[in-house]
Amino acid sequence: MKKVILCPNPYRDKGFAGTKAALELLKGTGLKTVVCLPFSDDGRFRDPELNMLPLQHELRDSDMVLAFGGDGTILHLAKAVALRGIPMLGVNLGSLGFISELEQNEMPRLRELAEWNFAVESRMMLDVAVLRNGKQIYTNLALNEASVTKGAVAHVIKLHVSSDGKDLVEVRGDGIVLATPTGSTGYSLSAGGPVVEPTARNLLVSPICPISMRFNSYVLSPEHTLTVWPVESGRKPVYLSVDGGKAFLLKSGDVVQVRQSKHELKLVRLSGKSFSEIFEKKLLAGGQKDEK
Repeated sequence: MKKVILCPNPYRDKGFAGTKAALELLKGTGLKTVVCLPFSDDGRFRDPELNMLPLQHELRDSDMVLAFGGDGTILHLAKAVALRGIPMLGVNLGSLGFISELEQNEMPRLRELAEWNFAVESRMMLDVAVLRNGKQIYTNLALNEASVTKGAVAHVIKLHVSSDGKDLVEVRGDGIVLATPTGSTGYSLSAGGPVVEPTARNLLVSPICPISMRFNSYVLSPEHTLTVWPVESGRKPVYLSVDGGKAFLLKSGDVVQVRQSKHELKLVRLSGKSFSEIFEKKLLAGGQKDEK
């Protein structure tokens, strides 16, 4: 019997309506279903109709994760799911939901999981580390991007970027985004980076509000190791953020290293939508949902 974890973001799945509808749809499919919150909480999001179980424990023997929320929910789950090699299917209850496979009105397609015959798309991820005095003090796994940026105070920071130990570029501005193809439609795109097919294997380097327009962005092959460090930052705060998560304050002399990870996120595909269709509908057309 295949085991499927339903992971609702309670801020998006109000009253767990989407989760309860999915449980009803999956009845009689022969799948074992459990419900886990994507993050720990203090009991505020408990529901008498749902038996919430600890996510990390349930991941040990699960075969798929269904994420109910937006892209932020998928990004939050991506590391834990990728480390286990478990495929994930996203149901969009947010706004754009670019990484999600199904919209809320497409949820009846979840019954197709009974046959356990679906396509799986692998997405490149990034290993992100910070070295201080030659020692690794921080590590993370990114699906979208690692960004090195200034603090809230208005000032310009200077960052040096190298590839495999060779100078690549020096950036003066608000910072820099190092992204995957999946992340090319996120923060990287807002910074002026290119749109790249998400199943590609590339490293994207895009400056954030640079004061020099000598370069816009780079698209590199995935074998490179990128290194970023602040230059003459003085008392100006510089932060590292991975997939929009909690910022890590970099100290003078810290070095950020980014490279392709051996881990990949596996995304379940049921709808057969092409990347160009999704891009046209969700970004070029203003993110309007299909109300049919």
